[in-house]
Amino acid sequence: MRCAVLDDYQNVALSMADWDSLAGRVEVTVFREHLDGEDAVAAALAGFDIVVIMRERTPFPASLLERLPQLRLLITSGMRNASIDLAAAARAGVVVCGTASRSEPPAELTWALILGLARHVATENRAFHTDGPWQSTVGLDLAGSTLGLIGLGKIGTKVAAVARAFGMDVLAWSQNLTRERAEEAGATLAGSLPELLAASDIASVHVVLSDRTRGLLDAAALAHLRPSAFLVNTSRAAIVDRAALVDALRDKRIAGAGLDVFELEPLPADDPLRTLPNVLATPHLGYVTRRNYEIYFRGAVEDIEAFLAGEPIREL
Repeated sequence: MRCAVLDDYQNVALSMADWDSLAGRVEVTVFREHLDGEDAVAAALAGFDIVVIMRERTPFPASLLERLPQLRLLITSGMRNASIDLAAAARAGVVVCGTASRSEPPAELTWALILGLARHVATENRAFHTDGPWQSTVGLDLAGSTLGLIGLGKIGTKVAAVARAFGMDVLAWSQNLTRERAEEAGATLAGSLPELLAASDIASVHVVLSDRTRGLLDAAALAHLRPSAFLVNTSRAAIVDRAALVDALRDKRIAGAGLDVFELEPLPADDPLRTLPNVLATPHLGYVTRRNYEIYFRGAVEDIEAFLAGEPIREL
């Protein structure tokens, strides 16, 4: 059988697991460069029985699955992937499996973005390396400031713990969040999303993308943020209305945004988010750590072994 590993940007997939255990049964091909567009993906994967994908880097909608009649096993890192049409996969006879994952890496990156925004790290670092002004910004004190968490699941709870260590007040809100659950995590339940946004010095998104949360932070919601407030999104881009966010940043109706997720990845070079000086961005690095990658790729090898044995594991 032939297996394709997609979007191995760092060229590390084969070093993160014992792929040699599949020798003689599975031929593995790694694609480092992103395949842009469904036609390119369909052409590249036409001869493969197994495909391993990294999160939502390459979507697998029904239209693509229909063009890959040889595909038998699709493996995604993690146990949730909104970019795979699971119903279409089932109709096509494609088994879809996932892997374990850790919630610490995205929580840690959230804090990298928060600290970078609060202390203008990118601006000062750029000046340091280009003989710019020696100090040109005044930072935000985290101690005594308010962090508003939109979502208080595994990741949001870890972010809240760090906020408390910094001496911040923590508010939290989501559609199903209870007062008891918020208090368990050391947060205060906000009465509504507008209430949370209006009170936040920094608002951070940690809900799962769904029909209920898509476009949750639209122009009306963003209008509740103060001009001095920052918005951080390490969850999913579509939770925030992109056009509304660009307008708010361009007009300086908010102080800035820390972004790790984008609806189109890699983000095109001419995207306006790349030109706004009050955007601190990373290229979807939330889950990109050595330990997480080892878990992902070792899990992928386990999934292939189980599939070959006729007993698939971790089916989505």
